[in-house]
Amino acid sequence: MERRTGTVSRGIRCPIIREGDDLPKIVCDSITEAANIDGFELHDKDVVAITESIVARSQGNYAETDAIAADVKAKLGGETIGVIFPILSRNRFAICLRGIAKGAKKIILMLSYPSDEVGNHLLTYDQLDEAGVNPYGDVLSLEKYRELFGENKHEFTGVDYVEYYESLIREEGADCEIIFANQPSSILRYTDTVLTCDIHTRARTKRLLKAAGAKIVLGLDDILTSSVNGSGFNAEFGLLGSNKSTESAVKLFPKDCGEFVRKTQKLLVEATGKQIEVMVYGDGAFKDPQGKIWELADPCVSPAYTDGLRGTPNELKLKYLADNDYADLKGEALKSAISEKIREKDGSLVGNMVSEGTTPRRYTDLIGSLCDLTSGSGDKGTPIVLVQGYFDNYTN
Repeated sequence: MERRTGTVSRGIRCPIIREGDDLPKIVCDSITEAANIDGFELHDKDVVAITESIVARSQGNYAETDAIAADVKAKLGGETIGVIFPILSRNRFAICLRGIAKGAKKIILMLSYPSDEVGNHLLTYDQLDEAGVNPYGDVLSLEKYRELFGENKHEFTGVDYVEYYESLIREEGADCEIIFANQPSSILRYTDTVLTCDIHTRARTKRLLKAAGAKIVLGLDDILTSSVNGSGFNAEFGLLGSNKSTESAVKLFPKDCGEFVRKTQKLLVEATGKQIEVMVYGDGAFKDPQGKIWELADPCVSPAYTDGLRGTPNELKLKYLADNDYADLKGEALKSAISEKIREKDGSLVGNMVSEGTTPRRYTDLIGSLCDLTSGSGDKGTPIVLVQGYFDNYTN
């Protein structure tokens, strides 16, 4: 009988992960037990994805604000530091900011407006239009911001992040001045020592600041790239991808993930006899249409994956074939013609009209986004996701 199911994504429950747990074995056992209990089969080219959070937890990859402070002070001098373009997040940035403030005498906090890099809004464009403010050139002081716009609380959290971030800095003993600007060089009117906190635009920001004459330019990816007094660290991403753990500590993005996915794949192949691919995933790469927030606050969707997940889709658009090449066919004849076209496809379809509208994104970004939506970020208790049939097409 012909199979009628395409891609299936299953959240897999596992024990609560603690530091030192043998995570590859736990993942393998959780997958095989779920298959036995729930009665599904495992296949070649299935994908097992593990959220970055439990990988980092098993590694014990945590850091206290004191470690952040020590690294910031050593690398940026401990005097006046310009902290620019942070995202507005209690989970993602607030505890990092506490550590940064501990490592400085004064913070010049420069916030982008009307929103941060991932779409958390301080203001609306309508407010800017009504006030006659040009976000591409105008630099606003805190006083001017309050005069024009008053208090603005985040739509979902109810937090006034301007007030919140200022209070965090002062609680850690640093002086604070807040400005609003979108040109990186604007901070150089106040200090030539800069820590840029943007995620996906950080390389450009660093380049522009150095070209404009900044003395010291670092990013969050340059802080905690090695252990400080026994802390966790991430050699590639530093503080990027970190999350709040406690009021004085962050969980860092996991390290050495390549070794982890290879070991996990080996165990799965040995246990199932199937060539199962493995990846670590964090935030998905998608945007919320209501809140306008782009989910991807991690530096990448997947920090590591097995070789079978490299590449991008090379797909035909079925509706284009049905409406154009085979407009005169229907039923079994249409199915056969399209199936044969799929079997015949060869080489890259980039630029070919028959692939127009398909998604030219990396497999890991697409699958990771699916997994993020499947596992959620709350109490589902499924930090492992099994994706089956993703590499199937209409002929399978």
